[in-house]
Amino acid sequence: MALYHLLLIAVIQGITEFLPISSSGHLILLPNLTGLADQGLVIDVAVHVGTLGAVILYFWSDVARAAGGLVRLLRGQIDTPGAFLALCLIVATIPVMALGLAIKLAGFDEAMRSTAVIGWTMLIFGLVLYWFDARSPQTRAAPAWTLKHAVIMGLWQAIALIPGTSRSGITITGARALGYAREDAARLAMLMSIPTILASGVLLGADVAVTADMSAARDGAIAAVFAFLSALLALAVMMRLTRTVSFLPYVIYRVILGLVLLGIAYF
Repeated sequence: MALYHLLLIAVIQGITEFLPISSSGHLILLPNLTGLADQGLVIDVAVHVGTLGAVILYFWSDVARAAGGLVRLLRGQIDTPGAFLALCLIVATIPVMALGLAIKLAGFDEAMRSTAVIGWTMLIFGLVLYWFDARSPQTRAAPAWTLKHAVIMGLWQAIALIPGTSRSGITITGARALGYAREDAARLAMLMSIPTILASGVLLGADVAVTADMSAARDGAIAAVFAFLSALLALAVMMRLTRTVSFLPYVIYRVILGLVLLGIAYF
């Protein structure tokens, strides 16, 4: 694969994975609108690994606490904040995994990868984010996360299986609807991305393992590095902006892109 194509995919994935503007939507649109070849499973796995590394590094203290808590959780002990965080993350991941498996088995995954679908989801869920962000209080903090809220946010996250929705965007929407402050909503959404991206990467990796060669591995390594760097930058920028700025800039982008895509799809 040409270097410019690898870099384009990696940067798009890295930037859009955590911003509330949909990475899957942008990656599907890339070949649809430019005529470039689909990147294939090897690159998909590679950029997922890159973005996973970025979010783990950025939220290392939370990740380390949850990892330590997971050990206690596996022993049947939920007696530390880390163990409870690990439990909440597992619970929040179940809906998206269950629905994702059902969609794949039913064969609906390819049917949803159209420009029209992405246009509608960009527009609708952008407006939903604006509604809850503008009207919801900012009275809850991430340490106050509960199992009930983990289930609710997990159900919101499952909606992101529709391309163009944005996993981070819809999860942030769910957190804002529950009254979490913007920075805390983004933090919870990012932490929820870790088991979700990991599960997705494992599933994709199982398909890749039997087909990858040295050339594909080299391309994947390049894509992973650039996805990691761009994702880390996007995370740093977004988390800093959440302290002083609403999610309106992302909403405006989504609405404009959604209207453009609907125009392309229907006219």
